[in-house]
Amino acid sequence: MYKIIALLLTICSFQQIVAQKKKEQQPNIIWLMAEDISIDLEIYGMQAVKTPNLNKMAQEGVRFDNCFVTNPICSPSRSAMLTGTHQVKINSHHHRSNRDIPLDENFKPFTYWLRNAGYTCILGHHGVFNKGRKIDANFKHEAIGSWDGKTQFGLFDKYDNFEKEDQPFFAQIQLQVTHRGDWWNDVREKSKHPVDPNKVVLPKYMADHPTIRLDWAKYLDQMEYMDNEVGMIFKELEEKGMADNTIVIFIGDNGRCNIKGKGYLHDPGLHIPLIIYAPEGLQGDKIRKDVVSATDITATVLDFANVKVPNHMTGRPIFRKNFKREYVYGARDLWDEIEEKSRTITSSNWKYIRNDMPEVPFDAHQAYLEFYRPAVHVMRTLNKEGKLNKEQKFFFEPNKPAEELYDLTKDPMELTNLADNPLYATILKKMRKQTLKFDQEMKPVSNAYEPTTVHGNEVINWIKVNDSEAYKQMLNGVEIGYKKYTKAYKESLKK
Repeated sequence: MYKIIALLLTICSFQQIVAQKKKEQQPNIIWLMAEDISIDLEIYGMQAVKTPNLNKMAQEGVRFDNCFVTNPICSPSRSAMLTGTHQVKINSHHHRSNRDIPLDENFKPFTYWLRNAGYTCILGHHGVFNKGRKIDANFKHEAIGSWDGKTQFGLFDKYDNFEKEDQPFFAQIQLQVTHRGDWWNDVREKSKHPVDPNKVVLPKYMADHPTIRLDWAKYLDQMEYMDNEVGMIFKELEEKGMADNTIVIFIGDNGRCNIKGKGYLHDPGLHIPLIIYAPEGLQGDKIRKDVVSATDITATVLDFANVKVPNHMTGRPIFRKNFKREYVYGARDLWDEIEEKSRTITSSNWKYIRNDMPEVPFDAHQAYLEFYRPAVHVMRTLNKEGKLNKEQKFFFEPNKPAEELYDLTKDPMELTNLADNPLYATILKKMRKQTLKFDQEMKPVSNAYEPTTVHGNEVINWIKVNDSEAYKQMLNGVEIGYKKYTKAYKESLKK
């Protein structure tokens, strides 16, 4: 009898040792998500900016040159990445909508699968700007707690700190400083080497104007601040003895907040950086040109953690030998007060956009853009004065084209729309047909629609009446402070 008990204890002890050993061998994974950035890093060729930590990460890891989000606005894009499933399919495609509606029972956040595999899931970081805790998902959720999708909606286990006892851990850290905000001027003023506006190189679709140059320089100042945060996190891994077992992924959540960027299906709205570093290296090319969807990053995280990718996910692991993606299917729908519906597919050579509501112009005078895009105000004025060229006027036309087609090999900035060119009729037909196919594949699981009410236009109208001087400054490209005036407007309602 005693021998049997001893044998059982030995077996139990052995199983515990094996389980602990397996747990220790699982890699830690950190997902760094910089907000509102396109491929505007030094490693991607952006001039006037210095990003040494991301340069090093790319040189020692893998840089992806053709990674695209599935929506150019934060909450739909993040919803897709949190589930590894296209936002239209899970009915999370309208910005800041359905926040009280649970995900359909067929879908789960990817942290659910990580936690089942023994991972501690961490949100944010103690040392980055605003602690990097943003989630912004268009389904019912809570930051911390358990998940069953019915009564429990927690996505993460803890905030801000990764320690050895958390291993294996997954940490999602938002690098918020690059997001448009009232802090941009402060970051620039405190920089020891602010970017010289005279040295920036603007895209051809933007007017060369001092205010626009300065705004671009401020954007690059945020990039440099963010790069220092990346370096800080790598240093912490070294100091805590975790560097040898931690994979680090760096991406953007959507494109830059500027003309044709965030909110639009053109390249600067969808095209994001993707750099992946692993201590033991990664198989394949150091620079990859194949087309990658942001949902593929989610699937890749699960693959790194040795978790089987659920069948419902539209993403696929990018380091598998059979990985091949011909197109990324993108969508633009509701954004604050602007109702919209546009669809796109991007391949390595071609971009097709179908604008189902062409009567809604690109420059729809959306309140968010009024506050946070100096270039819109400056170029709107220049357009009225007849001082914009054809490429620059495109954004300010009274209607959008019903269809857009771009040859990315010859025209990476998407300046020449070939949709009406008969020489490209065959390609147009093919891309149109493929987009319709994706429309069917990603058909929403429900038609629930509960958007969040926004008051941006009310705030702007209040400024016009109560601070006309500030409104004049806004029209001249000055960021007068969204939070400041929203607070003043709300306080006025109490009187």
